[in-house]
Amino acid sequence: MSAGRLQGRVAIVTGAGSQLDEGIGNGRAAAILFAREGARVLLVDRKLSAAEATRRMILAENPTAGVEAMAADVTSDADCRAMVELAVAKWGRLDILDNNVGIGIAGSVVDVSEEDWDLVMRVNVKSMMLASKHAVPAMAVGGGGAIVNISSIAAMRPSRLTPYATSKGAVISLTRAMAIDHAHQGIRVNCIAPGPVYTPMVYAGGMPEELREQRRRASPLGVEGTGWDVGHAALFLVSDEARYITGVVLPVDGGVSITGPGRR
Repeated sequence: MSAGRLQGRVAIVTGAGSQLDEGIGNGRAAAILFAREGARVLLVDRKLSAAEATRRMILAENPTAGVEAMAADVTSDADCRAMVELAVAKWGRLDILDNNVGIGIAGSVVDVSEEDWDLVMRVNVKSMMLASKHAVPAMAVGGGGAIVNISSIAAMRPSRLTPYATSKGAVISLTRAMAIDHAHQGIRVNCIAPGPVYTPMVYAGGMPEELREQRRRASPLGVEGTGWDVGHAALFLVSDEARYITGVVLPVDGGVSITGPGRR
């Protein structure tokens, strides 16, 4: 059997759990795929039980997989430092960071409270800055690495989600700036912009079937996206197959972002 695409690599996946025990969100999908391809993976989530559930899924497929779970608040500098230190202490290096943590807040600048505005910026943008702040030096020691940040097509096609869309636009700018800042260290930084994928973050509260069908039909392809689609994109971007790719924004949206308003 040939070695996996990430054999010998060490990855940190933030937001590696799920709001539902068996649900497959973007972070959980990426973590499972990274492990399948030979990476040793530190699963980070605010809820340890959620990260542990992902760990059990990985070990059910491969009992010898190198995988650990950790509870952390990635809006905390100390927690971000601790997760990088744990990965390096356990496996001796860090090659991959997949930044998945995010929340959604709707409304306009008139509607949103100052507290909610600050919250969405802290969770969706500051968390990626802090995780990267500690990951980059560890990657540089090993000769380089790859970072993937999760944005959203809402950043490019906003629709009554101004606080969320603004934060996801900042993620795109952060990605491009980091790609320039750290290219000389051999670190590639890319961004995925998911469309209306059907993940636990979306359906945990009970999405009506008619709305789910409307979201499916919004894609010119007529198919429903899932966390696996985002996970496979992340796997590509952190693999050597993407060695010449940095600073890009990859929509994973079934073509939704290129359709007209009439197809929403």
